[in-house]
Amino acid sequence: MFGNKVLKGVFLVGLGATSYGMLATFVKLAYSDISSQGLHYTPAEVITAQFLIGILFVLAINGFQKYRKGAVVLKATSTDIKKLMLVGTSTGLTSIFYYLAVKYIPVSIGIVLLMQTVWMGVFLEMLLEKKLPSRIKIIAVFIVLIGTALATNLFYTKIALDWKGIVLGLLAAASFTTTMFAANKIATSISSAQRSLYMLLGGAVIVFFFALITQHTPFNYDIFYKWGVLIALFGTVIPPILLNAGFPLTGIGLGSIVAALELPVSVLMAFFFLQEVVVFSQWIGILLIILAVVIMNIRVKNNFL
Repeated sequence: MFGNKVLKGVFLVGLGATSYGMLATFVKLAYSDISSQGLHYTPAEVITAQFLIGILFVLAINGFQKYRKGAVVLKATSTDIKKLMLVGTSTGLTSIFYYLAVKYIPVSIGIVLLMQTVWMGVFLEMLLEKKLPSRIKIIAVFIVLIGTALATNLFYTKIALDWKGIVLGLLAAASFTTTMFAANKIATSISSAQRSLYMLLGGAVIVFFFALITQHTPFNYDIFYKWGVLIALFGTVIPPILLNAGFPLTGIGLGSIVAALELPVSVLMAFFFLQEVVVFSQWIGILLIILAVVIMNIRVKNNFL
């Protein structure tokens, strides 16, 4: 049934977005930790560990699938590999832009900017399909945007925003939108694990180049065992596989809205693990975002979208 297929995609994208929501808390904890050299971990160290360990995990998943299914596994063509690695650079850029953005602006504002994938995704779908989005998508987008502003306490943030952080945050959103487009359109016939692997390899090229340019102190290799595994799982292993499996079922517009679950999860993680204060208006914002997702799912189930 069409509705069940889309709802399955919503579930997969929702889990992937939830994993991304957990990631911000782990990264913040890693930044506050002190390495064996007595220094705080740098963005280059965190991102490098994230991608290297992530690639190893996804390689293991691909090996397991090949062992389990044997010749049944459809292999990616050389053209598929090139395309996936090319668009995979957006995965690396998303991490780089976002991690740099929160150096100049509060994390709550950074999340708001990253969540602009909601309207970017719907706008991109409108351009690609050359038709206006449905009324329910437009309503849901506005609900999500209002909820996002409330959930990040945007209206009560009395801080002068650095334009560099704003630009980097919007670039992160654009890169993430590109990643979602790739998950929906490129090499959808091969397994999600294969697609994730080649996209990670493409992203790793950008990340390693970034690390070579920006890392001015000796590399702290203990980042790999102290935080690398955890950050890799929730940053480069679980989310890409789930998003690659879910977006072809939901479409980029609906998928972008469901991916907004990243925000309430981020707020909850910060509340429980970082002891950040969350005011009443933020909980209202979280409820609005969840309401928008519920509305979209009900409409899809009844084929009104």
